[in-house]
Amino acid sequence: MNDMNSRAAVRLGARSSLLALVVAAGLSAPALAQTEPATAAPGAPQAAPAGEQPPRVEIAAPQSLTVNRILVQGAQRIDQTTVLSYLPIRPGDTVDASVLDVAVRTLSRTGLFADVQLGVQNGDLIVQIVENPIINQVVFEGNSALSQDKLTKEVTLQPRGIYTRAKVQEDVGAIVELYRLQGRISATVTPKLVQLEQNRVDVIFEINEGPQTGISAINVLGNQAFSDGDVREVMVTERSQWWKFFSSNDNYDPNRLDYDQEQLRKFYTNRGYYDFRIVSSVAELQPDDQAFQLTLTLNEGDKYNFGKVEVITENDRLNAQFLKALVPIREGQLYESDKIEQAVDALTFAAGSAGYAFVEINPTYKANPDTDTVDVTFNVSEGQRVYIDRINVVGNTRTIDPVIRRELMLTEGDAFNRALMERSRNNLRALGFFKDVTIEETRGSAPDRSVINVNVQEQPTGELSVGAGFSSVDSFTVNLGISERNFRGRGQNVVARMEWGSLRQQVDFRFTEPKFLGRDLRAGWDLFHSRYDLSEYSSYDYRSTGGGLRLSYPLNGNMLLSTRYFLKSDEIIVPDGYCSTTGSGSSALCDQVGSYLNSSIGYTLQMNYTNDPVRPTRGWSGSLRQDFAGLGGDVNYVKTEADAAWYYGFSPRWVVSVQGSTGYISGWNGDPIRINDRFFKGGNSFRGFETAGMGPRDLDTTDALGGNFYAIGTVELTLPNYLPEQYGIKTSLFADVGTLGVLDDRYKLTTTGTVDSSIADELSLRASAGVSIHWKSPMGPIRFDISKVLSKEDYDKTESFRFSTSTQF
Repeated sequence: MNDMNSRAAVRLGARSSLLALVVAAGLSAPALAQTEPATAAPGAPQAAPAGEQPPRVEIAAPQSLTVNRILVQGAQRIDQTTVLSYLPIRPGDTVDASVLDVAVRTLSRTGLFADVQLGVQNGDLIVQIVENPIINQVVFEGNSALSQDKLTKEVTLQPRGIYTRAKVQEDVGAIVELYRLQGRISATVTPKLVQLEQNRVDVIFEINEGPQTGISAINVLGNQAFSDGDVREVMVTERSQWWKFFSSNDNYDPNRLDYDQEQLRKFYTNRGYYDFRIVSSVAELQPDDQAFQLTLTLNEGDKYNFGKVEVITENDRLNAQFLKALVPIREGQLYESDKIEQAVDALTFAAGSAGYAFVEINPTYKANPDTDTVDVTFNVSEGQRVYIDRINVVGNTRTIDPVIRRELMLTEGDAFNRALMERSRNNLRALGFFKDVTIEETRGSAPDRSVINVNVQEQPTGELSVGAGFSSVDSFTVNLGISERNFRGRGQNVVARMEWGSLRQQVDFRFTEPKFLGRDLRAGWDLFHSRYDLSEYSSYDYRSTGGGLRLSYPLNGNMLLSTRYFLKSDEIIVPDGYCSTTGSGSSALCDQVGSYLNSSIGYTLQMNYTNDPVRPTRGWSGSLRQDFAGLGGDVNYVKTEADAAWYYGFSPRWVVSVQGSTGYISGWNGDPIRINDRFFKGGNSFRGFETAGMGPRDLDTTDALGGNFYAIGTVELTLPNYLPEQYGIKTSLFADVGTLGVLDDRYKLTTTGTVDSSIADELSLRASAGVSIHWKSPMGPIRFDISKVLSKEDYDKTESFRFSTSTQF
C-alpha cells in the first residue's frame, strides 16, 4: 500500500476510556494508462487521485499508555498470527500517536490490507483490518495485435493473487510499453474492477491499441564522408514499405532509435572519426498520425589516426612495457574505437592471468586537431594480488559438484588467474552437459580475496532416439539408440545403438568413465557388430564383430594422449562365382575373401589450440594416429594418419578454415593390406565424388579397390546467410583437393608378372569446389553439398549433389 495513500488520526484524552483511532486509506482505484483516467466498474470503490498528498497525523494530546492485549478484528483469509507478525507493537509496549502511525504504515506496506484501523480501549489495542481482495481472473479486452498469452506473461497480477493498486499501475505501464515496442505509441490501457462475492474481484484491462505508426522517411543531414544510404544501412530502423510484411523494424520505437544512434557512433569512430557526434535526432509525427519522419543531423568531424600510445601502472608489480606490447594499437594507424575495447580486454586478461582479479583500466584521450591524431594512455590500477577465497557452484540440479569442480583449473587458496578461469569455462562447455556456463568473480572477505561463482544451466544429456531417414548415401535408414552423456550425474557416458540402412547395419555398446580411479584418466570399453554392404561400390560385403579397451590421458591443457586395444573378427564376402576361374573378380579383392582375426594396439595424440572447443574462430588443432596390428591374430600392418586444421575468423560469422589430412598403411611380415583396411575416400570425406568414388579401381568390374595412401586438403569459408540463428543453418564455400592410391604391387601385376592394365592406380590430383549447407534440424544434423568437380580421372565416379544425415551420441 502506497504511503501517500495512508491517513492516520490519533486522539488521546484524559478520560478513563481512551480511544485512539488511526484510519488507513481505502482500496486503491484502478491505475491510469497514459493520461486517460481510470474508471472502475459499478460498485468498485474509488481511490484517492494519483499525487494526492496524504492527510497529516493529528495528535490531540501527547499522552501515552501501555498495551495490555492486542486484538485483531476483521481477519478472514489471513491468520491473526500473520497480522501480529507484521505489527511493530507487542503487549506491554508503551504507545503514543507516533507509534500508532508507524504501525498503520507498516501494515499498509505489506499490501495485504485495503483498510487498517488501530484503536486503544481499556488498555487493549484493537487492530481492525479489511483484507485486500483476491483476484478471480485477469481479463484483456480489445487486444488483437498482441495475443492473450503474451499479455498474461507481461503482467504481475495473476488469478488467486492479491489485488493492489500498485500492481495494477505497474501492469498498465508494462502493457503500454509492450505496445510501444510494437510501434503503437498511442495505445491506452484502462483498468477496471468487478466486485464479486467473498471479497474477490475481476481485473479487466481495456486496451485501445491505436494505429501502428510506421516510418515515412529517414533524412540524414551533415554527412559528407558517407552517403545517406550508407548511414541508413547501419541503422536497424528502416523506412516502411508495403512489401515488408514480416519486418518489425519499420515502426517507430524510441529505444530502437537510441540503439541506432549508438550504432552510428560505433560506425564512424571505427573509421577514424574520433569527434563524431549526433547534433540532433528529431521524430515528427505526420498529420495523418500514421507515420513518423526521422531527421538525423550529424557532425562527422575530421578523420584521426592514433598518436602516442602509453601504458601507466600504479606500481612495478605489472611491467608497463610488457603490457604495452599486448596493446593491438600502433602509432599512425587509423583510429578505431573497437581497438580501444580490444586493448582494455587484452590488458584486463593479462592482469588477471598475473593474479590481479579486480584490475581497473581507464583509457584517457588527448586529441591533437592540428595533426589529426589521438594520444591514448591506458591507466592500469592493479590493486592487490588476489587469492581465491571460495568457489561456489550454482545451477547444477543433476550433475554432482565433484564432476564440475574437477574440470576447474583453480581451487580455493590458489592465486587468481583469469586465463585458467577461462580454460575452466571451456572445459565445462566441452563436457556438453550444460546449455550455458558463466564464471564470475566477486570480492571476498578481504581486499585480497575473491569468490568465484560458477553458474551452469543444465541441458538434457540423455537421448532415446527412434528414427527413420533418407539420404543420397544410405537411401533408407532406421536407427534406435539410447545414450546418456552424464550417467547418474557422474559424467559417465553410456551409449547403446542400433542402425540399419542399405549401406551399413551396426549394433554397438560403449561405456566411458571420464575420471578412472579418481585420476585424470578417461577409460572405457566397446562392444560392436557391424556390416557394410559395399556391393554397389566394390562387389563385397564386410562384417566385423569385436570389442576394445580405451584409455586417455591429458598431457597438458591442450594435448591429449589416447591408447587403445581392439580384438575383432573381420569377414569379407563376395557374390557367388565372383572369384572363380570364370569370374571377373581381381586378386586385389579375391585374395581377402574369408574371415580373419585382427588384434591391434594403437594411440592417438590430439592437440587443440583453438579459442573455442565447440565453434572455433581462431587457432589450430591437429592429431596423429597410429595402429599396430599383429599382436596375435592373422593380420599384420602399421597404419598412420595425421590431420590438422587452422581457423581464422574475421568476425564471428566470417571464418576461414584450412584443413589437411594424410594417411599411410603398410604391411609387415610379408602381409599385404586387406581391402577392408585400406583407405576409401569420397562422399563426405571428399565432396564432389561418390562414396569410394576416387582412387584405385578395377576397370573391368568398376570395383573401387581403395588405396594405401591418401592426402586431402580443404579450404572452407563460413559466411553469414542472414537467417535467424535459431534456425540452426550455417553456409560455407569450400574447395577440396587431394589424391588416393598406392596398391600393393602384387595386386597390380598379372600372374605372368606383367602390369595388369585393368587395374587403375594413379596418384593424380582430384579437386572440387562448391557450397555446403549445414542444418541442425529437429531430426538431427543434415548436410547438403552442391559440388563442381574441377579435376578427376576418367574412371572416377562423381556427383554434383549430396545430402546426408547423421545421428550424434
